[in-house]
Amino acid sequence: MSKWINILQTDPIPRLLSPDDRALVYFVRRDLLGEKVEPIEELWKTPDTLKLVKKQQENGSWRYPGQRRDANTYTNYDLLETFRSLRVLVEMHGFNRDHPTIPKAASYAFSCQTEEGDIRGILGNQYIPYYHAAILELLVKAGYEDDARVDKGFEWLLSVRQDDGGWIIPMQAVPSKERTDEMWRGAPIPPDRSRPFSHLATGMVLRAFAAHPRYRQSEEARLAGEQLKTRFFKSDKYNDRKTPQYWLKFQYPFWWTDIITALDSLSWLGFSADDADIQKGLDWFISNQEESGLWPTGYGKGKRVEKEKAWVGLAIGRVLKRFYG
Repeated sequence: MSKWINILQTDPIPRLLSPDDRALVYFVRRDLLGEKVEPIEELWKTPDTLKLVKKQQENGSWRYPGQRRDANTYTNYDLLETFRSLRVLVEMHGFNRDHPTIPKAASYAFSCQTEEGDIRGILGNQYIPYYHAAILELLVKAGYEDDARVDKGFEWLLSVRQDDGGWIIPMQAVPSKERTDEMWRGAPIPPDRSRPFSHLATGMVLRAFAAHPRYRQSEEARLAGEQLKTRFFKSDKYNDRKTPQYWLKFQYPFWWTDIITALDSLSWLGFSADDADIQKGLDWFISNQEESGLWPTGYGKGKRVEKEKAWVGLAIGRVLKRFYG
């Protein structure tokens, strides 16, 4: 039995192999058991995947469902929906640029990149370092790590860091009553670099750095990682997903910052289980495993939650295996 499984009260592998989910079983066998598996292209043919691919629009985006569209809408909901679709295709089915869907989606995402280098639109014309980085992460994982537009995106992220080495969402510093339609459409508000970092924003940004084989080795990524781990189980400095409970609300594919996404990134950045902050995070998984071998997601119960719980279990297993071998 692997060392990382030995530290747990219950082996999660039997539970992870039991769902009727071909993609999940594929990644469990490949990433947790180290078994030889079929080519990843086999996962591109599942009914759910084909259905999602069919919904892609001609310009490479996915249309956000039910959203009213007019000239006054300042949010690019299609960019948000494209991010959501890429999460499923790349993270749960291993799509890469060899599938024609991905180059089309990448072209659309890059069409939203400004001269400054950021992918913009989900918050009007305001800077979105967290969504920008989350989209970069998926593009890197899909095979665009050497693309000049990706480099431009990382350079932009490095240019808008806080003085403490982390990131914020600049609009978080603006009082809610001042966030008018005109402000969302207006010139982007630069970050006040003297403010403390947001662990919501910093955790999402670090996922892009962790995914990239070159940028994950940067001093800037290491410094941001040092900052992020000091915030485990604490409140954010800003109002979005502020309370400590959000560290324990898990999703897969990853979206917001939680203890799994943070540890996942830090494992790629070279942090060790010997670090006291890292150990605090790992101890939570050792102490809070359910009888089934999986972990609570913080989102209640139901068929959808149970399915996501299995994917969350895969993500936790990957983290534990990376830290404990």
